[in-house]
Amino acid sequence: MLSSEHSLAMSPDDDSLTWLPAPDFFPDCSFTILHGDMAAPNLDLFFKIEANTEVVKHTHKSAERMILMSGALEVEYEGEDPVVVKAGSYLYGPSGKPHRAKCLDKGPCVLFIALVETFDAVVVED
Repeated sequence: MLSSEHSLAMSPDDDSLTWLPAPDFFPDCSFTILHGDMAAPNLDLFFKIEANTEVVKHTHKSAERMILMSGALEVEYEGEDPVVVKAGSYLYGPSGKPHRAKCLDKGPCVLFIALVETFDAVVVED
């Protein structure tokens, strides 16, 4: 059976993308939906973090599969040592595991993120 769904090919600098502000607890961050719906499972998006911007510690109910498209990003998952990843790196974030990030001075950092469950982000107080 032939699918009626269209294929996609996009890059973070595609002029057709609409970048939306991230929730207030992610200042200087924005996102754009590539495929899917925010309220439904199986969502793909680009998440942009401006240079020298920290993303507060938070969790998601979904595991995250990510590829850093641009920039250099320091990521730290609770109970693990921080790592610095560069463009082209793959990252996996387990569901429910608190983590934080910081886009270093070679920003902006753009992450491709694939979520299995619906999108959510819950701030974790230290």
